[in-house]
Amino acid sequence: MRLTMTGLLVCALALPGLSAAAHAEPTPLPLVSLTTIPDGWSQRTDLRPELQVFADGEAVRSPDAVSKDRKPETAAKKVTGRVDPAVLAAAEDEIAALAEVDFGIPAGDGKGTQIIDLMPEDPAGEVHLVVYSPAATDGLTGEQQDARKRFTALYKKLIDAFKS
Repeated sequence: MRLTMTGLLVCALALPGLSAAAHAEPTPLPLVSLTTIPDGWSQRTDLRPELQVFADGEAVRSPDAVSKDRKPETAAKKVTGRVDPAVLAAAEDEIAALAEVDFGIPAGDGKGTQIIDLMPEDPAGEVHLVVYSPAATDGLTGEQQDARKRFTALYKKLIDAFKS
């Protein structure tokens, strides 16, 4: 019996499709991800990034990722496209610069969250920018409000740079 099982395993691994699947490269992680968690969505488990940009400029956009009309059991749409390398390089620089600023936490209840993640191959270069209650300004200093404006401009620039 053991000889039969060994023979079947050898045959299975010899088949091109199975062999390729067994040695497939892992799916690359996006270089930059943009995620919005709208107010009231903290309990939803189907949240996905609005935009994922890979190091080569390839990108995936989910335009309905935060749509109130999308039911939790319905997967977000995925549109493939590109982000211009110059825009991506400028975004990386701005993300790194924003890692050193204080976005503050406004007074009052949380009103959603926006996140920009930079995840290069070298984990030492990772940056995770998180802005709580992005539209709120109560209790924030002028510098914190300016930092939030930069964050919002960067987020919008990357979304607008996506071309399908």
